[in-house]
Amino acid sequence: MCLAVPGRIEEFASDSGASPLEREGVIDFGGVRRRVSLAFVPEAVPGDYVLVHAGVAIQRLSPDSAAQTWQLLEAEVEGDSAPHEDSTKSGTVDDA
Repeated sequence: MCLAVPGRIEEFASDSGASPLEREGVIDFGGVRRRVSLAFVPEAVPGDYVLVHAGVAIQRLSPDSAAQTWQLLEAEVEGDSAPHEDSTKSGTVDDA
């Protein structure tokens, strides 16, 4: 299973003269800041929200979509998620 996490671009991390494939940004993930490649989202600017997978921003998000995704992730961590499929029982739903 793969997971992409939303974050907000705080600033560009590389020179403004860098090629689009080398462009990086500092992304804030709810207080945790990481340097991320912006190669796949050349239109992104500081203040935008992006979806990040494996250190690469893969798409821009609206602020509402980013907030909604954070709420879902927090609910999952707190154990308040909706029932999900149990891979050991074909075609059934876990009542946890």
